[in-house]
Amino acid sequence: MFRLRRLTLRHRRFDGEFTPPLVREVFDRPQAVMVLPYDPVAERIVLVEQFRVGAYAAGHEAWMTELVAGMAEPGEALDEVARRELVEETGLQARHLEEFATFLPSPGALSEKVTAFAACVDIAGLAAFGGNPGEHEDLRLHTWSVEEAAERLDNGSIDTAITLIGVAWLLRHRDRLNRAWRT
Repeated sequence: MFRLRRLTLRHRRFDGEFTPPLVREVFDRPQAVMVLPYDPVAERIVLVEQFRVGAYAAGHEAWMTELVAGMAEPGEALDEVARRELVEETGLQARHLEEFATFLPSPGALSEKVTAFAACVDIAGLAAFGGNPGEHEDLRLHTWSVEEAAERLDNGSIDTAITLIGVAWLLRHRDRLNRAWRT
């Protein structure tokens, strides 16, 4: 599922010439999804707070608040992964699901692709905690108003790529989602 590879390669430069042989390492990870759970009536998003070992190893605050995310199993449809992760992490069902982007979160050394979805949810009765005990997930659930999310984006306090991307996308598409999903 995960592996570190050392590649020796050459590539064409901007001037048309080829580079000498280059040695590069790449960490292979499976396809992943991120989900932006959005309640168009309450105009709030749902986030999960959890311990992240990569943040810990980087000397960063290890308890991170971020959007829902998870990895796909081989052959698994990405929309089904998004629905599964949403239920596992938050207990919420997606009334509507919209795919909005696929991106490489760290292409300098990581092969992982992330497909992003927005999910229409109803946060009434949202639990305080979530996660899949079988995967040792210990998650605290949070909601932010769209205004709070925008403020956090503006002041630089969002520190995960998936959350930055999801919030920025929501701010551009909020009105359309509200019209489509409030019916």
